Amino acid sequence: ASCPCDARNLQFHIGRRAGDAFAERVFEGLTAVDTVRVVGPCGAFVLDEESNRPLVFIAGEEGFAPIKSLIEHAMALDAAETLHLYWIATDNGGHYLDNLCRSWGDALDNFAYTPVTLTGVWSPEVVESVLRPMLANHPRLDEHDIYVAGPAALIHTTEWLLHERGLPQSRLHLEAVTG
Repeated sequence: ASCPCDARNLQFHIGRRAGDAFAERVFEGLTAVDTVRVVGPCGAFVLDEESNRPLVFIAGEEGFAPIKSLIEHAMALDAAETLHLYWIATDNGGHYLDNLCRSWGDALDNFAYTPVTLTGVWSPEVVESVLRPMLANHPRLDEHDIYVAGPAALIHTTEWLLHERGLPQSRLHLEAVTG
């Protein structure tokens, strides 16, 4: 979840789930002297630094971690005309850094934040019912770069809806994140 512009500090967002041995170790037994080995960062979910198009970010649940990294990178570059974050989370406290997102909106004239609470399961039908009103807020989506990270249902439904609206594949960046 850390900005690539800060190569010295790495941030990780780890969901607390019963039955997840690693998360249980982190939350219940990891000490400051324990060694944790990580591999990364790696992957292709990166900000297009050459683009100055408006940016739309859609995060689902813990998909906020990679989206946060991209937003902070975009802010550091100060290249995008506007940035809009939609964070979709279930009603069990899923917007775990809501205050951070609101502070970005308060501090920056070109940043908008819309928290969205998903009621139900991450099915394509439920996701579509949440996405359609969001996408309607941006009538010229073909002029934007869109970054989406979250559960598979969010990724697949968003990809389908955006292709339906004519967004070029080169402006759509997707990252499946499983919790």
